[in-house]
Amino acid sequence: MAQENFIPESTENIQKLVGVNDGNLRLLAEGYDVSVSDTGNEIIVEGNDNGVKKVLEVLKALDNVVNTGVNISAPDVVSAMKMADKGTTEYFSDLYKTILIRDAKGRPIRVKNMGQKRYVDAIQKNDVVFGIGPAGTGKTFLAVVCAIAAFKKGEVSRIVLTRPAVEAGESLGFLPGDLKEKVDPYLRPIYDSLYAILGTNTTDRLMERGTIEVAPLAYMRGRTLDDAFVILDEAQNTTDAQMKMFLTRLGFNSRMIVNGDMTQVDLPGRQRSGLIEAQHILKGIDQIKFINFSANDVVRHPVVAKIINAYEKKDVRD
Repeated sequence: MAQENFIPESTENIQKLVGVNDGNLRLLAEGYDVSVSDTGNEIIVEGNDNGVKKVLEVLKALDNVVNTGVNISAPDVVSAMKMADKGTTEYFSDLYKTILIRDAKGRPIRVKNMGQKRYVDAIQKNDVVFGIGPAGTGKTFLAVVCAIAAFKKGEVSRIVLTRPAVEAGESLGFLPGDLKEKVDPYLRPIYDSLYAILGTNTTDRLMERGTIEVAPLAYMRGRTLDDAFVILDEAQNTTDAQMKMFLTRLGFNSRMIVNGDMTQVDLPGRQRSGLIEAQHILKGIDQIKFINFSANDVVRHPVVAKIINAYEKKDVRD
């Protein structure tokens, strides 16, 4: 058993490091199986040598970021923990040097881990980017962030967001309303991202003008999308033909992001996912970049990453 005391550079940092109702300390305690408490001036860590060492490493990384005026929250703590496990906390502060955009409430949006940083860097440098990995890695949200940032800078004149309306255990025909009302629930994650970043009123106004278009994938057929930022979400539920149709919509001065999770294919029968095919067919083409996320890149509650890992192990056994 070991005990170490962590003293931040400023006593004002303690409250930010501890978190609301000691939430950040609980994450550290649960993650490393140690006891973490604060006295108001310092943080006391007790437990196994390795756990205590990791917690101190995380606290130091977080303290460095807090010193720059950044308000940290649970996802930041989780990111620091994952980087401590990999021995890369020296790069933790790099994640906070760039503000991608500010949300509807004026809060800065930044990448949360190195996986997200690779993803955003790829989007900024390539015409077509594939983001492949589990839920909770921020693929959809960051894609929308990058689209809005490009629109605000005048790099594109419109944003097009789409996803296939594949029935995951439910039948569209039995849902109430017209086609738009039937399909809207499938597009809800995209709406949620837009509302969080732009606010409801601004989003609705831009959609009324046609500056932002949210539509099912079938609506893309026969179009050429020039001067646009185009995002295809839930791409694992496209067929090979649909994926080819979508990618060939790319016009001049446009960018495309294709996101999907190989473990959540809902295509009926034995249809093969167009996302899986695209990885093989498009490999090596200039200006097309594939970014693969793993459970380590999940920025939701730490238990989500454990759930994903547990299911991945089950799939391997099966």
